[in-house]
Parts: sequence; C-alpha cells; structure tokens
Amino acid sequence: MAVKKQFDSFQELLSGSDLPVLVDFYATWCGPCQMMAGILEQVNAQMKHQVKVIKIDTDKYPQIATEHQIHALPTLVLFKQGQPVERIEGVVPADKLIQRLQALV
Repeated sequence: MAVKKQFDSFQELLSGSDLPVLVDFYATWCGPCQMMAGILEQVNAQMKHQVKVIKIDTDKYPQIATEHQIHALPTLVLFKQGQPVERIEGVVPADKLIQRLQALV
C-alpha cells in the first residue's frame, strides 16, 4: 500500500531514503489518478525491496508540484539520491511501468 506521509520537508524524505523513491503526484479529483492508484499498488507489491512509492496530493502540497514542474496529473517522478532521474506522465500499465523502473533502479 502506498503510504500517505506527513513530513517536514520533501527533500528530507527523498534524501532520507535508502531506496529510490517513486513519487506519484496526484489529485483527488483526477480520474486517471484513481486508475494509477491500483497500478501503483501492483508496482509496490512487486518492487517493494527496490523502490519506495509515495503519493503527493498536489492540492495539499502545491509548492512541491511547482518546484518539480508538475503540469499534468498523474505524473510519476523517480528520485535517486534525492535527484529526479525519470518522469512518467499519464496512466501507464503496471507491467510497462515495472519494466521501466527495473531498468532504472
């Protein structure tokens, strides 16, 4: 299950993780984001030892979305050592997403 976290700073969350962090930028009103939620659960189930999945509600954290130039929802950003290494916009099937992530982590 993807964790909804409260944290002091997004950067702290990223740099504090031993694993690469896949951030799902979403909004509660966004239909495709609801579809991604189920897909991310599959990704999380298969890759929980390789990547940490977190969700960021762009309505609650607009400054984080702005900082990372999130213009479309859902947008997934993969961070390694606190740096963004991959962006995936829109809904991607779980198998395709897992393939892409495994190539990166």
